[in-house]
Amino acid sequence: MTPEDPEDIAISDRLDRLVAEAAGETVTLEWVLTQLHERAFGLFLLILALPCCIPFLYGVPQIVALPLMFVSVQILMGRRVPWLPARLGAREVTSSSLARLSGRARPWLSRIEAFSRPRFSVLTRAPLDRIMGLALVLFSASILVPLPGTNTVPGFAVVLVAMGLLQRDGILALIGGLLGTAWIATLLIAGATLASLIKGWLGF
Repeated sequence: MTPEDPEDIAISDRLDRLVAEAAGETVTLEWVLTQLHERAFGLFLLILALPCCIPFLYGVPQIVALPLMFVSVQILMGRRVPWLPARLGAREVTSSSLARLSGRARPWLSRIEAFSRPRFSVLTRAPLDRIMGLALVLFSASILVPLPGTNTVPGFAVVLVAMGLLQRDGILALIGGLLGTAWIATLLIAGATLASLIKGWLGF
């Protein structure tokens, strides 16, 4: 019997395997990163972004957004293997949280996997993947905005881009990029409108 090729394992199954391999009550982000091997960029982005998709969740999105941005910058710079500095890598998550995350995400990831397939894969490979890296940096920055519900849409956009990178599906990555870009544009327009209204109220 030949060993199972990691590339052939469904993403939802790979998350379950990660949970099974977790030793102890907590694991570090550095440990998570080392378990992902050749699919590290896409899977690590996915794991960091999934908690951000939960509406009105506070604290966790802001904790993972900085490592998310750091990894996104590395895609923008053209790195092939992700790396975290010691301070970010030492951040801990509980094994139970990973298990809950995997359970919640499985139905959605399975649907995306059923829809996704390799197409327009040039968008997911160098040098065009750097465009996705730039988009991911912007989406990560918007997750850091401390306003109700601001993490959900960009978090889902990162999930779509990450799945696109993993599945070599340029269309899926592009959909995620357009969704996140539309969200950021909405934030900017809303912010400019609010600022204009406040200036009007104050008589400036």
